[in-house]
Amino acid sequence: MRPGYDESPLNPLPPVIWALVLPIIALEIYFGLGQLGFVGGGQPGAGMALRQLAAERTAYVPEFVLRLWELRMFDLGQGWRILTYSFVHLSLTHAVFVVVFALALGNLIASQFRPWAVVVLFFGSAIGGALIYTLFAGLLPQWRFQPLIGGYPAVYGFVGAFTFLLWTRLGQQNANRMRAFTLIGMLMAFQLVFGILFQDGSMTWIAEVAGFCCGFLLSFVLVPGGIGRVMRQIRQR
Repeated sequence: MRPGYDESPLNPLPPVIWALVLPIIALEIYFGLGQLGFVGGGQPGAGMALRQLAAERTAYVPEFVLRLWELRMFDLGQGWRILTYSFVHLSLTHAVFVVVFALALGNLIASQFRPWAVVVLFFGSAIGGALIYTLFAGLLPQWRFQPLIGGYPAVYGFVGAFTFLLWTRLGQQNANRMRAFTLIGMLMAFQLVFGILFQDGSMTWIAEVAGFCCGFLLSFVLVPGGIGRVMRQIRQR
């Protein structure tokens, strides 16, 4: 056989990306089996109840966090929501979009970032997006801020990391670095139209933009050699 003809036509995904998306896929299979009546008491259509129950137990609720802040309390039993909300979704379509984005962008950035850095990008963007979303909820009490559910803030962090890689490459080529932000611009335009038509004024886009910003900024440190470069700049100042 000629060299190269025995290679797989598909680019294998790094294990770290599968580790991040498999919980989402497993949950959707579980909800699907519930919808068919195989789990959840054996009643057809139980998948919707299972999904609702999972969302209630894992969603990140900014009002709850703000209330705890006012009372100077910390509920460790609820703290895990800032991590778990990224893995449960409101519908199969919602989950599919997140998985597709995570696989496509994750595969691209995993070739430039170490596995642990990819994990930090995912969860750092999810946490940062949720905290900034909570900050806006506190500053704008007259607006309704829905609970966060789904992996968009984390995946937008991958968009931020991908934008950082493009931004760096364009800088090396002495090209216009603003071209690196084309993808996030297109996504935000789509999000705006989708929000106007279907989401009835949802404010969750704030968490998604915040996730993008967190992913972009974290990349300065997480890219190989980034920590050393930042430390050198601090010493020079």
